[in-house]
Parts: sequence; C-alpha cells; structure tokens
Amino acid sequence: MLASGRVDEAIQTLEQQTGRYSTDDAAYNLLCRAYFMIEDWDHGIPACVRARDLDPANSLYQLWLGRIYGEKASHIGFLFAVGLVKKVRTAFERAVELDPKNWEARTDLAEFYLEAPGIVGGGKEKARAQSDALMSLNPGMAHWVAARIAEKNKDPVTAERELRAAVVASHSGVRAWLDLAGFLRRAGRFEEMEQALRNLGTAPIDHPPALLDGANMLLRTSRDLPLAVRLVQRYFSNGPVEEAPAFKAYDLLGQLLEKQGDRKSAAEEFRAALALSHGYTRAQEDLKRIER
Repeated sequence: MLASGRVDEAIQTLEQQTGRYSTDDAAYNLLCRAYFMIEDWDHGIPACVRARDLDPANSLYQLWLGRIYGEKASHIGFLFAVGLVKKVRTAFERAVELDPKNWEARTDLAEFYLEAPGIVGGGKEKARAQSDALMSLNPGMAHWVAARIAEKNKDPVTAERELRAAVVASHSGVRAWLDLAGFLRRAGRFEEMEQALRNLGTAPIDHPPALLDGANMLLRTSRDLPLAVRLVQRYFSNGPVEEAPAFKAYDLLGQLLEKQGDRKSAAEEFRAALALSHGYTRAQEDLKRIER
C-alpha cells in the first residue's frame, strides 16, 4: 500500500493492526512511515517511538525515528526545536552504530552533521568521517557528501568535481545526475542544469524519486516542461515507490499540465492524488485553484 501510494488505506489498516496487536513493532514502523508520507509528524512520531521501544536494536526503526524528528524540527524553527534536533542526532548515530553497513543511515547522519550547528553536535569533520565510511558501501553517496562539504567550504570547483565523480561511481544513475543538476541550478548555470536533467530520461533508475525531483526542478525554473512531463511518466512506468508517493507524483503532473495550459487534464491528476490521500493539502489547493 505504501509503495503504491495508497496512504489512506494504509493508515486505516495499520491503525486497526496496532489496535489489535500492541506489540507489532513492524506495524508501528509502517504506520510512522505512512504519516511521514502525508507530513503528519505529530501522529507519526508516537508510532515511530513505539516501534523503537519495542525493538531498540533495529537500525531501520532508529533511522525513521531520526527522519521524522528531523522533519518536525525543520517545520517549527530552530529556537523551538533544539530538543528535537538532539533526538535526531541520537537516533541517526544509533542507527549507524546498530548497522555500520546501513549506507542510508550514514548518509542521513552526514547530512545532519552538515546542517546542524556545533552546539547540537554538527560539524563538517564529522560529516567527512561518514563520507570516508561510505566509500566502501556506496561510493556515489560518498562523493555526494564530499561535494556537500566542499559547498559548505565555498569551494565550488571541488564540489562539482565530486558530483561528477558521483555520476561515474553510480554508473550514471539518475540520483547523481539530479544532484549535479541541483548544483548547477544553485550556480545559476541553467543551460547546463537542463542538460544534466535530460540524462534522467535514459539513465539507470537507481533512485526513482530523482525523476520527480528533476521534473519539479524544471517546473520551478520554467525549463523544458515537456521533458518534466516525460520524467513523471517514466516514474510511473517504473512503478511508484514509498519514498516518492504516487499522490505527490499525480499532483506534480497536474501542475505541469496546468502550466502548459491543459487545465482539464490537470484537474484529473489533482483528483487522482486526492483519491489516494484525501487530506493532501497541496492537491486540495491545486484543485480549488483550477476549478475557480
């Protein structure tokens, strides 16, 4: 259900399951992830905490707890979120400790170290240590972390070199091309950004959400909207995944069609999004706007 984006159905099923079996740690973890999908951090956090408490040695549960704490913290402002930020660090560090080969946990931990101030445990050298550890687990992500460190150090030459190394290390996967395109966008090199994003149309799909992120980048910069539509279609043809819910993909496709003047088709996509997640605020607002 989560993989296909049927989040309303998933939440109903999982609430029933956890109601019947209060020690089902896997169900609580999935329930947390379902609420994460719809950005309902306040309902998701207790489910993640419950999963962690039932199986504190599970790296995956620690990872998702850190992620949902992080999203909650990013939406309430640092002054109000210091306690949550410390919980993010604790959860990510514990996830890595429990499973040192968990490259996703190491990547999230590295990103935390880069973004968090030193007062709550952040630091570029800590991130560099994770980059070094990632090199044997996922070289592409190791280069990505190194690129982020270089950007923090205001060294765009090294950052671009690392991102291009990530493309090679990932065998030209879509994720690395997206990351390079993001760098080029931040540098104001829009023609090169667009050229990098064209690779998402044919590159190996090692990270399906990159297709939607690439389409969204084109939408926000008003570049090659037909390519953006093709990227969303490629995402659907490959099969929706949990990390990029189908209802968000439908809404993105609707925005692209609307911007190209096809309001009727856009409305259909917004309704498709709401059929999977009736409370998805963005799709509600988009549909209201187009029906005025």
